[in-house]
Amino acid sequence: MADWAPIAKEYDPLKAGSIDGTDEEPHDRAIWRAMLARYVPNKGVTGDPHLTLFVARLNLQTTEEKLKEVFSRYGDIRKIRLVRDLVTGFSKGYAFIEYKEERALLKAHRDANRLVIDQHEIFVDFELERTLKGWIPRRLGGGFGGKKESGQLRFGGRDRPFRKPINLPNMKNDFYGEGSSEKRNWNREGTRDWRTRDRDHERSRDKRWGERERSWAWGDSERERDSREERSRGRDRKDRDR
Repeated sequence: MADWAPIAKEYDPLKAGSIDGTDEEPHDRAIWRAMLARYVPNKGVTGDPHLTLFVARLNLQTTEEKLKEVFSRYGDIRKIRLVRDLVTGFSKGYAFIEYKEERALLKAHRDANRLVIDQHEIFVDFELERTLKGWIPRRLGGGFGGKKESGQLRFGGRDRPFRKPINLPNMKNDFYGEGSSEKRNWNREGTRDWRTRDRDHERSRDKRWGERERSWAWGDSERERDSREERSRGRDRKDRDR
């Protein structure tokens, strides 16, 4: 907990796969691939990594000219590299922008994130491939992105930082070890108690129903007796009238 931070200072595939950076076991295959990967940053990439921004979630129709128009507001740009497919030449939806000054870089990092360009809300962060120790790209199971549907969620970046862990009291993990027999006995006794209660409930219910039936039977006989007495009184009156 002492060294916990919402943004990763060093890339660890196991921690990046955890919502709070505390996982101890990989929970998807991609994490295993990232842990076993031996990734070396692309040596063909030039420029100062500490003055370079990573821009993602671009509209596939967005061009270098459009990016230059938008990001030159924050300062002088040295180079823009829109990543394209080697075969088709189509944009892959992300780019790298190198500034001449750190001040421009920081301003763009602060203000350009979630800016809408060509009807797309973009994501802006510092370049991590050459600046974050241990970096593994998403194609090898790493990265900081991902969707829930893909089963490869990653945390610790600007877009999805770690959530602070909740300190829970240490729980005794002896449910299936020592002392478990007492708990199982208690459960069994509890089950017997519930069964006894159910039987008592059934008996009391049957008793109540029996009493109701007797009361109804008694009520019927009493009504019949009253009707017989009423009929006898009527015959007496007729005899007197005669």
